[in-house]
Amino acid sequence: MPEELKEEIAREVASTRIVVYGKGTKMAPRCGFTLETVEFFNGLGYPFEVIDVLENLPKREALSEMTDWPTLPKVFINGKFYGDTDILAPMAASGELKTTLEEAFGGAPAAPKTTINLR
Repeated sequence: MPEELKEEIAREVASTRIVVYGKGTKMAPRCGFTLETVEFFNGLGYPFEVIDVLENLPKREALSEMTDWPTLPKVFINGKFYGDTDILAPMAASGELKTTLEEAFGGAPAAPKTTINLR
């Protein structure tokens, strides 16, 4: 695995508390599992980034090698690899994910702002 790819991934994971490596983007997921993960995190209220690795085979391979996890998406929270929603959903159900996210972000997410449409 090229060292520059490892360094790039390390920078991405360090720069954002929740990073999802998937197929497509947050606004345009290109597979059902990435869509499921985006919807999962949208429901939690914390900011997250999705990095599209669909067309970057070397990065996909590097991530698989680094995590020993062959499939996408791959979720990192506060620099730690967690897998995908197959792992995160039970963590959410048990309350473990809430604790993990509160530790990563220093508390609960801010309440969404209410907007009023004056049409």
